[in-house]
Amino acid sequence: MGKEDETGTVTLGEPGERCILTRDQHPISRRQISDNALKVLYRLNKAGFEAYLVGGGVRDLLLGRKPKDFDIVTDATPEQIKKLFSNCRLVGRRFRLAHVVFGRDVIEVATFRGHHHKVNTSKHVSSRSDEGMLLRDNVYGTIEEDAERRDFTVNALYYSIKDFSLHDFHGGLTDLEAGLLELIGDPETRYREDPVRMLRAIRFAAKLDLGLSERTAAPIRELAPLLQDIPPARLFEETLKLFLAGDALKTYYLLRQYGLFAPLFPQVATLLTPAGNSPFERFLELALINTDERVAADLPVTPAFFYAALLWGVVEKRSRDFSNESSLPPQDTLMLAMNEAIDTQIRTIAIPRRFTTDVRDIWLLQDRLPRRSGKRAERLLGHPKFRAALDFLELRSRVDGRLKELVQWWQNYQQSQGGDQQPHQAAPHPYPQSEADGERSKPRRRRRRGPRRPKDAQA
Repeated sequence: MGKEDETGTVTLGEPGERCILTRDQHPISRRQISDNALKVLYRLNKAGFEAYLVGGGVRDLLLGRKPKDFDIVTDATPEQIKKLFSNCRLVGRRFRLAHVVFGRDVIEVATFRGHHHKVNTSKHVSSRSDEGMLLRDNVYGTIEEDAERRDFTVNALYYSIKDFSLHDFHGGLTDLEAGLLELIGDPETRYREDPVRMLRAIRFAAKLDLGLSERTAAPIRELAPLLQDIPPARLFEETLKLFLAGDALKTYYLLRQYGLFAPLFPQVATLLTPAGNSPFERFLELALINTDERVAADLPVTPAFFYAALLWGVVEKRSRDFSNESSLPPQDTLMLAMNEAIDTQIRTIAIPRRFTTDVRDIWLLQDRLPRRSGKRAERLLGHPKFRAALDFLELRSRVDGRLKELVQWWQNYQQSQGGDQQPHQAAPHPYPQSEADGERSKPRRRRRRGPRRPKDAQA
């Protein structure tokens, strides 16, 4: 436990030394914790189990932030948790978790994790790949072992509902005060267990404005290629957390600094310059700033707009290459470039088709927006992705001044037709619908019904 001197100041323990702060020694209050999380904590405790609030929820409360969600750990097994809560479902194969569902609010409950070297049984299963990556991991243990299994010291903080004490096992409180992100255990081993931890390090550094400690940062560049072994679907989810949470620009800079951008976006990386000041890089930075501003203003953002901006430089370059290599018309070279850019990217990051369809629309409209004579302007104004495309064009005009007149024309035309004066990104994250941002949706086709069958007809 931390030592308290005659002035009441608490001296925190060294890393690896358990430090316990009593209720009057830390700022966390039950009033800051969601009612649903408290219900889960109290019921587990009442049933005789240990129950702690852990990780990001505790960390954010200590930083004066409002937690996005609350995670709980306990010594109860997933099956025991399910018996306590009728609104519980068990999820995950690699990590067996309990989700206690309260409408749209889901409280995640995990059992204390143990060490991998424990003997495997039917209840305790752990396996690795040849590279050291954890494939399955359902080894249960004590709270001390669970703390060792956490990724960063600032996430190994536990709030007890039993006596309202705060438990720090690895000096996370000290690191928070120092503004450092420190990995628990040997960094190379931990990154090999799960290479996504390198992306989490970048995400937390950007989100919390923390610097990576020297030992935490040291192996990242060498181990960055391990991200190629991560399933593309998982990397898509990670990119949403990296770039659509309000810290996209800082995240972009950090990914480049630590050599993690190229494994995620290999074809885009070929366009980056040492000085970082090419027209495409300036455009990309403007798009990321725009995304951060929308998140800060609680406006919708979409993966489609992010990926349209990210891959636009590739599309422009390849379209020029195809034009130089053939006599195809510009529309055809654009289509070839679009297909190639998306097909190449989804080998690394599995962007769902509902988003790649919108990406294509935004790009195609860049070619159509200059052609606005006759009825074309009216038809384009009614396109479901018109406002996203105009927002995209406006960002392009900040780099290429020749487009400013075109942007102004469309803004004036839109206003004259009674439309919004401010273009918008297409739809909200993470699962946008075409109607959600005030866009027109395609009319549904009526199902054609055949003649009714007699009730006694065979199916």
